Amino acid sequence: MKLGVFYENRVGLSFELFPPKTVQGEQSLFENLEELMAFQPDFVTCTYGAGGSTRTKTLEIVTEVKKRFGVPVASHLTCVGSSVDQLRDYLENAARRQVDAIVALRGDPPRGESSFRPVPDGLRYANELVALIRREYPGFGIAVAGYPEKHLEAPSFEVDLANLKRKVEAGADVVITQLFYRNTDFFRFVERCRQIGIQVPIVPGILPITSLSQIQRITSLCGATLPEPLAEKLARHDDPQWQFQVGVEHAIQQVRELLEQGVAGLHFYVLNRSPATSAVLTAVGWAGRPAAHPGQNR
Repeated sequence: MKLGVFYENRVGLSFELFPPKTVQGEQSLFENLEELMAFQPDFVTCTYGAGGSTRTKTLEIVTEVKKRFGVPVASHLTCVGSSVDQLRDYLENAARRQVDAIVALRGDPPRGESSFRPVPDGLRYANELVALIRREYPGFGIAVAGYPEKHLEAPSFEVDLANLKRKVEAGADVVITQLFYRNTDFFRFVERCRQIGIQVPIVPGILPITSLSQIQRITSLCGATLPEPLAEKLARHDDPQWQFQVGVEHAIQQVRELLEQGVAGLHFYVLNRSPATSAVLTAVGWAGRPAAHPGQNR
C-alpha cells in the first residue's frame, strides 16, 4: 500500500500511538482510539520504545487496531540495535500480520550514548532502511520523518534537507514532520524541500499541548521551539484545565491556518488520548473527508 494515495485530491488524516506498559493503559488506548475513529483517519501508526524495547508490543497493538477498526496501520522501525537480518525478521513478521506500512527511521542513540553507532551488519542511515524495505518488501507503504526546525544532530539545514532527499529518493511515499508550534517554520521547510526536488506529500505533525511541564520536556528532547509568548500564557496558571485549553486553542489556530494553506494532510501525535485531538478536529469542522484545497501543498 502506497501511503501517497491518502493525499490524492483530499486532505489525509493519521494518528500516532505508543505501546502502553500496562493492561489498564492498553484498555485506555483503545477506548480513546474508538472516539478518534469518528474522524475517519486514513491510517494509524505506532512507535516503540528506545532501542526497540517494545517492538513486539508495537506489532500487537497495530494488529489489534486493524482488527478492531479495519483501518490501515503502520509500524515504526528504526536501525537502532538491529542487524539487517533482524530488520528483515521484523519486516517478515509485520507482513505476516498484514501491517500496511512502515515509518522508517534511523532512531536515536541508545540511552547513555552521545552518537548513533550501528551494530555489526546493521544500517547507519534511514535512507538505507527505506531502500531495504522498498527493494525486498515492496508491498509496504513507507513514511519518513522531516524536521521543520532541523534535526538536532544535523550540522546545518542544508545537510538535513539533503538527508531527507536521500530518504525520499530511496522510496519513501510521504514525509511526516516533527512537531512544531510556529507554522512559519513548517511553511519554510516545505518551500525548501520543493526547491531541492522533494515532491512527495509533506504532512505536518501536530501535538496539541495539554501540560506545560510535559511539552517543555518533549521540546527539549526533540529540538522543537516552544514560542515564548505561548509558554508565558501556559504558565499563567498552574492549572491542568487552563493549560489544556490554552494548548488546544493554539493547536486549533495552527490547524486552521495549515488547512487554509493547503497542506496535504494532518498527523496527530495523540499520546494515546483523545480529548485534545478531538477538540481540535471538531473546532476546525473536520467532517471525515475535507476536500482538497487549491494549490495543495503536496
